Amino acid sequence: MDLSASFVVDRAGLDRLLGALAARGYRTIGPVVRDGAVVQRQVSSTGDLPQGWHDEQAPGHYRLHQDDDPSLFAWAVGPASPKSEFYPARSLVWRATSNGDVVTLEQPREDSTPVALIGARPCELAGMRVLDRVFAGGEVPDPLYRDRRATSFVVVAECGTPAGTCFCTSMGTGPGVADGVEAGYDLALTELTSSEGAQYLVRVGSERGAEVVEEMGGSPAQSADFAARVAVLEEAARRIDRKLDAGNVAQLLAGNLGHPRWDDVARRCLACGNCTLVCPTCFCGGVSDTTAVDGTVERHRQWNSCFDLAHSLVHTGPVRATTWSRYRQWLTHKLSTWHDQFGTSGCVGCGRCITWCPVGIDITVEVAAIAASDGAVPVRIESGGDRS
Repeated sequence: MDLSASFVVDRAGLDRLLGALAARGYRTIGPVVRDGAVVQRQVSSTGDLPQGWHDEQAPGHYRLHQDDDPSLFAWAVGPASPKSEFYPARSLVWRATSNGDVVTLEQPREDSTPVALIGARPCELAGMRVLDRVFAGGEVPDPLYRDRRATSFVVVAECGTPAGTCFCTSMGTGPGVADGVEAGYDLALTELTSSEGAQYLVRVGSERGAEVVEEMGGSPAQSADFAARVAVLEEAARRIDRKLDAGNVAQLLAGNLGHPRWDDVARRCLACGNCTLVCPTCFCGGVSDTTAVDGTVERHRQWNSCFDLAHSLVHTGPVRATTWSRYRQWLTHKLSTWHDQFGTSGCVGCGRCITWCPVGIDITVEVAAIAASDGAVPVRIESGGDRS
């Protein structure tokens, strides 16, 4: 099939897609409503998806409400991202058991079931590409991450309903996704609603996507369908009013490491690490060993946060002993030094760090405040162990 072919399907077509992926052995993961939020769980039909649910997001604020809207994707993003499917929050590295003088070391058998992501947002697709550079693009790739990503199937859903905290337009990561195999998806959906209900423009992005789309049914897309898609994306972009000067922010932050704004934000920041936990690209991790009463030893890898005081602990104490230095480390890495490491920004503009910050710290506001009084302030070195 021509990868440039596009189709329009109804909700039954999406059900056929889920069935086709399940028949191929995929574990289909998609958005569902649980505990007052849109989260990622296994789905088997469109009946599991959040029909009629909408999110309301602002700094430190997230609420859901439902109406009779037939849409399945009329929300922005929830607290969870695809990161956890490829880089789990906690995973067993090895287990050691002893029987007399014999010690047996075993590695866990990795679940080889491939995952199919249903309804990933364009900003989340961008986040996966960022993590690909971190975990799979270096000289020593992470084999578990690499294998999970290589076998994954990605169905991206373009965003027609951005949240109040989104700024993907500034980062070039949404609300739509480009055509072609380089975009990184297998299928791309655009939800088109009318008085007759919801339909879905389906674009193919890979050979695997081309194989599956034939089982969805539907009809070839017409020019009116593409015009409707453009209207959806233009309206979504118009509604995004948060901005960040992505072209200049790296140099701005690098030249203002001693700016007084870091003290200002530190007085508000709780150093809770929420922003790092919900971020689709934060990848800091650590290992911990535990010993059971029977002598079994297990080593786990788990997510970590640069806001944790122990994260920078060395033999003389933590390198970043103050909240201002830990917040500065997070923000400057995300928006500035990430470019030096991986050739791209570490931010995709999803706005999760703004929504899920308990005190509503907004990184676009913090960057704008530094830019408004840019004095290229040199790095400040504190006494008492903070040498950042």
